[in-house]
Amino acid sequence: MQRRPIAPPEIIDPEYFETHGYPHEAWSRLRREAPVAWCEPGRFDPFWAVTRHADVVSVSRQPDLFRSTLRFAMVPDDVPDLTQLPLRHLLNMNPPEHRDYRKLVSRYFTRRAIQASQAAVASIVEDLVERLEGEVEFVEALASRVPIAVIAEMLGLPREDWQRLYRWTNDIVGCTDPEFQEAGRENTIVRALREQFEYFRALVAERRRRPTEDLTSVLAHAQIGGERLPEQELLSFLFLLVTAGNETTRNALSGGLLALAEHPEQLEKLRANPDLVASAGEEILRWTSPIIHICREASRNVTLGDQEIRSGETVVLFFPSANRDEAVFEDPFHFRIDRGRNHHLAFGTGEHACLGSHLARLEIHAVLAGLARRIERVELAGPPDRLRGSFVGGIKSLPVRFTLR
Repeated sequence: MQRRPIAPPEIIDPEYFETHGYPHEAWSRLRREAPVAWCEPGRFDPFWAVTRHADVVSVSRQPDLFRSTLRFAMVPDDVPDLTQLPLRHLLNMNPPEHRDYRKLVSRYFTRRAIQASQAAVASIVEDLVERLEGEVEFVEALASRVPIAVIAEMLGLPREDWQRLYRWTNDIVGCTDPEFQEAGRENTIVRALREQFEYFRALVAERRRRPTEDLTSVLAHAQIGGERLPEQELLSFLFLLVTAGNETTRNALSGGLLALAEHPEQLEKLRANPDLVASAGEEILRWTSPIIHICREASRNVTLGDQEIRSGETVVLFFPSANRDEAVFEDPFHFRIDRGRNHHLAFGTGEHACLGSHLARLEIHAVLAGLARRIERVELAGPPDRLRGSFVGGIKSLPVRFTLR
């Protein structure tokens, strides 16, 4: 039986995201009329678009029915197929393998473990916030610097290498953005992965000769079933920690400041009541939803909503849509830092819930507390420059003007 495409192509179109931001109007219509909708967007393989909160939760919590594969995100046909890249990490593993690999580092990302880093993160943030004055480009001045500094310290990476890590992350996440494509060179994502794997391969060899206390050393010596991790899985794990530990928090911070600039009454509310930092952080995560989508594959014929999904078909979960679901959130299109019962899915849920969620929250809370202490007012000094991509909701540049307290 031939499928009838219902979902409009802009829900996955990188150019649309760059020009207009998230396609909330299209997602809202799908939630109302076709919450599980077939999409044939032309430059992408066809897929089922899942837009309601309840259905995203249902798929996420049934890894036996909706399995992770090497394709963890949808990319256009002019970008190398993710299934052909040398990546085997948590995002494309299934139980029990996923559980075994996650357990290798999970104790370093618990709430208690992360709290031990609170003073160090606060110090990094305080130093950067004190430099904010007048007109600045916020992504470069602060949003990009905090997460890369924190995850690099956890991995034990030399400070002189941080800029390279930042560039590799941009090149990989921005593989559909012309800014990160270099004329006459191999595809951006292929080159960046090759260079990053070479870097970590040398670092792992060094840690095996001279063990330390950082996460790179932990993974270099980790074993599953009495055997060291295969090189592909080990290097992919380090790649994931750098990319996920940097990119998503950076875009939550930049998107959060954009929201505060566009809703000055909410910034004033935060300044007047610093106890709202945690609540504001959750609203920023809901509002920005930095990870736009993730892919799953049906392991057998299954019914989702009122649709029959065949074995092997791709299901795409849209987190920003779930985080605007009227059935879950009161006034979902209003940005409110004192929102209660904020059951957002910015970190996912179920088997693949974000490993670094406590770390991301710590960083976001530290930045919000620092801004609330120092900033009287913030306004846009120019339009945000958005990433051309539909996997991560990125802001490449955010010019703002600060008035200090």
